[in-house]
Amino acid sequence: MTVITERAPPATPAVSPSGHPPVRLSLKPSGPRTGLLDGAWWPRSRDLARELPTLTGQLEPLWGRITRITVNPTHWPVVPRKIPANGRVIKVGWFTDEQDPHQLLLLSYRVGRWDLLIVPPETGAAAAARLMDAASDPHTARTGSELLGAELARHPTASAEAASPGHTETWEAEGGAMAAPVSTTDGK
Repeated sequence: MTVITERAPPATPAVSPSGHPPVRLSLKPSGPRTGLLDGAWWPRSRDLARELPTLTGQLEPLWGRITRITVNPTHWPVVPRKIPANGRVIKVGWFTDEQDPHQLLLLSYRVGRWDLLIVPPETGAAAAARLMDAASDPHTARTGSELLGAELARHPTASAEAASPGHTETWEAEGGAMAAPVSTTDGK
C-alpha cells in the first residue's frame, strides 16, 4: 500500500541565530516525495557544531522538530555527538559505509526522513547554484556523490574553485538567493 503525505511547502525558513549568516538552502517543491534527495545545503564551513544549529533552526518550521542528524565523517574533521539547537540537544551520528559522504540525513517526528546534498563549503558560487538546482529538481534521481561527480565532469574547474570574498554576492547576482527570514505565528 502506498501512502502519500503532503510535505510542508518550501517557504522561507526562520531567522538565523544572531551573528550567523543566513543558511544557503534549496528544497524541492511540495508534493509527493520523488528522487533520492530533498534538496541541498551549502554550509559555510566544515564545522558541524557551528553549522548544524543554524540549519535545524531553518528547517524545523517546515519539517517539524528534528530529532537526529547523521553524516558520513569523510569530509568533516569533527563530528559532535550532540549539538545544542533551539533550546534543546539534537543527537548527531555518523555512518562511514552506509551513508553517502555528500549527504546529510535528518530525522523529524512530523515528516520522517529527509536527505540533503551537502555542497562542499569551498565550492564556487556558480557550481553551488547548479548543484542546488539539481538536488531540488523533483525529477533528479541521483545521489549526492553522483551529482557532485557529474558537476566535476561537466565543469572541472568550477566545482573545485575556492570560495573567494564576495562569493555570496556573486551567487545571488547569478540567480541564487539566501533564505529570507520568516516570522512564526505562535509568538515564539
